[in-house]
Amino acid sequence: MPAPSTLAWHGDELLDDGVRELLCGPGAMFERRVEDVLGVPTEVFAQRAPHVPAMLAGAASGTPGLTYLAFAGAPDRAVTFAEAHRLAAAYARVLSARYGIGKGDRVAVAAPNGLEHILLWWGTLSLGAIMVGLNGWWTPRELDHGIGLAGPAVLFGSGKPLVRLAGTRAAADGVPVVSLDELHAAAVALEDPPAAPPGAGIHEDDPAAIMFTSGTTGRPKGATLSHRNLVHFGLFGGLGGAVAALTGPPGRRQVPDGVQRASVFANPLFHVSGACLALANAPLFGLKLVLPPPGRWDAEAALKLTHDHGLTQWTGVPTHFWQMLAHPRFAEYDTSRVATVGSGGAAFAPELVRLFEEKLPGVGITNGYGMTETTGTGTFLNGREMDGHPASVGAAAPTVRVQVRDEDGNPLPEGEVGRVHIAGAGVFLGYWGDEEATAEALTPDRWYRSSDFGRIVDGVLYLESRMRDLVIRGGENVYPIEIEYRLVEHPGIADACVVGVPHTVLGQEVKAVVVPREGARLTEREVRDWVAAALAPFKVPAHVEFREALPYNEAGKVMKRLLEEAPPPGRDHAV
Repeated sequence: MPAPSTLAWHGDELLDDGVRELLCGPGAMFERRVEDVLGVPTEVFAQRAPHVPAMLAGAASGTPGLTYLAFAGAPDRAVTFAEAHRLAAAYARVLSARYGIGKGDRVAVAAPNGLEHILLWWGTLSLGAIMVGLNGWWTPRELDHGIGLAGPAVLFGSGKPLVRLAGTRAAADGVPVVSLDELHAAAVALEDPPAAPPGAGIHEDDPAAIMFTSGTTGRPKGATLSHRNLVHFGLFGGLGGAVAALTGPPGRRQVPDGVQRASVFANPLFHVSGACLALANAPLFGLKLVLPPPGRWDAEAALKLTHDHGLTQWTGVPTHFWQMLAHPRFAEYDTSRVATVGSGGAAFAPELVRLFEEKLPGVGITNGYGMTETTGTGTFLNGREMDGHPASVGAAAPTVRVQVRDEDGNPLPEGEVGRVHIAGAGVFLGYWGDEEATAEALTPDRWYRSSDFGRIVDGVLYLESRMRDLVIRGGENVYPIEIEYRLVEHPGIADACVVGVPHTVLGQEVKAVVVPREGARLTEREVRDWVAAALAPFKVPAHVEFREALPYNEAGKVMKRLLEEAPPPGRDHAV
């Protein structure tokens, strides 16, 4: 039988000896070694920060005057790393003195990205407390589930999410609901503000954040990420990006010497991609984050930010890039400094890659595959892999190992399909308050059992299918079973099934196939309104099809592939 296949990173072997020594040699930023991590030998970065707050402290002392946060429509307003460090200390003081927050306590937030939101993260983590990132689009019922799971001592919010927080059972039961504006006002009004956040005795394997992810049941679980996980994210991404830039094809765009790297900050902080960008990448590499205007994503606003702030990288989901590249006024904005594009969560269609080649020739594109449970780490698709294996999700990221295993946990040889497993310093601590789910997700030697199936071929990973037919809409994971449960609660619906259907810009849209009860009269609007009353807007079906019955196979399972096709000829779409 062929030997089991394991993907591991060998990107530094493409470098000459001098450059490799400069990047990865003893004492270098990306020096690696094997250490014990929670009882398992694991490859780690030797020169890492001891915890997340230390990364901001390092930026505040090393590059104090460098811009950390900039804001759309306010060219004269900016927050430096040193200012953010001082404000984080003030936030920590208020959180401790006014709300009694200390090490291990949970602090929850539901809010759009913003200065106050980011500073709350820093203040909370500086106390050794745990940040609970609630999805700002959740309904009060969904918020109650997350709050009940994490048990935070206080709830912070702003804008519409603050209103929804006030309508939760937790608020009615006495958990304080506080505006981020109120917290900020208290922090800046301190008469004797601290110069630095407190030393909270933080260990790198202490929990830092609870971020919600849906498992096979479709109910959100609280993936608990450690300080080590978040620190590791910045370093593995930095090393992968450095090697890609040094080994890329001739003509690849580069950031000019003396120009600060800058990115629009569009990914929400309750996503691992947004939190890691703000907490790890920015302080580690002096990255300026530009916050877009409040409200829905706007492609022209992002192009204007690129022009006004000289953005050097775009970070987002393919939906964002489609809208920007195809915008009729694209040519009116200066995008000449954009050297890299980073994404994850959804595949790049060939047409999108072609658009990049046409509109931003020479830009370096990286699409990552990972999940909240691995702090976004897994595989990278860029450079040679994107050219030679465009349908894959790429090769292993630095320090990460990837295997495909059978249902008994045995690693499979190349070419065979099995469950994707990921190991490394980015693997989470477990699901908060759910030992059973944690035991199911983590092997004894801390490999994460994903819900994805794939195969390894020629050093890259190909995904074959996803458990529960996950729908990825504009970068948001939508688990059909959660919507299906809501649909069948309707007194007029006898059966229902949810699938994803292709969409040029969003990647996929949600489609519900509904079987009405005998005698019931339903419209598409009624079905959509029923879902919208309980679930976030991105989960509301864009398409509703009515059928007399769902197609089941002999084993009693719905054949979803038949529902992704056009409705049968002659059938009405409404009852």
